[in-house]
Amino acid sequence: MGREQPPAGSWNPRRGCFRLMPQLNYLESINQALHQEMELDDSVFVLGEDVGEFGGAFKATAGLWDKFGERRVLDTPMCEWAFIGLANGAAMMGLKPVVEIQFADFISTGFDPIVQYAATTHYRWGAKVPIVIRAPWGGGSCAGPFHSQCKEAWFTHCPGLKVVIPSTPYDAKGLLLSAIRDPNPVIFFEPKHLYRRGKSEVPEEPYTVPIGEAEIRRPGSDLSIITWGAMVQEALEAAETLSAEGAQCEVIDLRTLVPLDRQLILDSVRRTSRVLIVHEAVRTGGFGAEVAALLAEEAFDSLDAPPARLTAPDTPVPYSPPLEKAFRPDAEKIVLRARELLAY
Repeated sequence: MGREQPPAGSWNPRRGCFRLMPQLNYLESINQALHQEMELDDSVFVLGEDVGEFGGAFKATAGLWDKFGERRVLDTPMCEWAFIGLANGAAMMGLKPVVEIQFADFISTGFDPIVQYAATTHYRWGAKVPIVIRAPWGGGSCAGPFHSQCKEAWFTHCPGLKVVIPSTPYDAKGLLLSAIRDPNPVIFFEPKHLYRRGKSEVPEEPYTVPIGEAEIRRPGSDLSIITWGAMVQEALEAAETLSAEGAQCEVIDLRTLVPLDRQLILDSVRRTSRVLIVHEAVRTGGFGAEVAALLAEEAFDSLDAPPARLTAPDTPVPYSPPLEKAFRPDAEKIVLRARELLAY
């Protein structure tokens, strides 16, 4: 039922058959997108801490320095405020910078050039600011409060920014290429929990996935589970468990928080009459509240139960493995909350 389906393969005219697509993990898809877009467009360059010869903290930029050199793959000092400001200036002069924040948590030190300048420049005087800020995001690796936060809501509250959070290797590549080609700023959060967890088919050639379109990952009629990032896989696992109990849950992957695919959300909840919004970020002020408000305002008459949220609690992200497991939503917690909604 989704609107964005990967092709089954690519046609090989010499052999007269379809060639199977390569299997890539999430991180490899990001790396391939960067390589391909830098080959296609000389105005694209990468900058950030250790993105050069080292290949990035997670190796997302591996091989770029060798192929494109230090003029297009810039290692920066540990000062996000400075190198995001540099990227803003480069973007306004016609280049297309792709900034890597080593961990999404550190984006706070570059907040001013993002929200005061990148987000407002086009509104103020019509200039294009084609900057992409990539940020490894979220928990699941027991890295503690400085390396595990989910701060997407900061940027969804700031007009002028697009906010993208892919959950699959296919979307990671397609949405990153769309983000780089977008004429205005895109915050591109990458769930690092998914970086090396499983592989799927990803077309070898460049392609784009539209920014602003959600995806139905699993159709259903009894409950809509709306989520994004690493929680999509947890929601699908929960939906499988609930299916065995006779409940068919529709899993919606928002993929893009801004612009939000309001129509797909409304259509889904009007079909199922119940909704559970799941996110890894803490509860208060999380983006799930915005989705709940949309449904309360525009689909109230279709609801058979109040819109529900399953989120992390309002605490810093714990370092201890058992505490982090208790902190993060997962498939088991989704099943328990979904049962409550289905019985309402």
